[in-house]
Amino acid sequence: MIASRPWLPTPVLSLLLLFVWLLLVRSTAFGQILLGGTLAIAIPLLTHRFWDARPHIRKPLSLLRFALRVLKDIVIANFEVAYLIANPWRKLRPHFIEYPLMVEDRFTITLLASTISLTPGTVSANLRMDGKSLLIHALDVSDEEALIQHIRQRYEQPLKEIYEC
Repeated sequence: MIASRPWLPTPVLSLLLLFVWLLLVRSTAFGQILLGGTLAIAIPLLTHRFWDARPHIRKPLSLLRFALRVLKDIVIANFEVAYLIANPWRKLRPHFIEYPLMVEDRFTITLLASTISLTPGTVSANLRMDGKSLLIHALDVSDEEALIQHIRQRYEQPLKEIYEC
């Protein structure tokens, strides 16, 4: 990976910003490359003070496995939700669940909450002020404890392994 420099705090983000700029203007003229490059350097320089520290990924291969697992779960959950909606005679059992967190890092909690919300049929609704639990709404819950264990094993445990150890 490209090393970070004081004048270029996030080189990968700068390259991405330049690429997106060139896509937006649909031109590779010198003036557009110069303007995009200036923005790609200036935006991270002006905003990097407001960002949290970047987390250290302890196991990159596990992160890739986690991302693939989440993508697979999103596809499967889409079909499950479509089935629930397409069968009006089936009684839904919506439920709010207080999910006790094992992770403590803010970034890891944010990733877990986002993962839960990305999976159709569940939404993370609130993080308690003490950061010890998430309020989750699920579309169809037959066993609250089984859902908690499912989230813990499929999402929270791998995130803890990847970022916190």
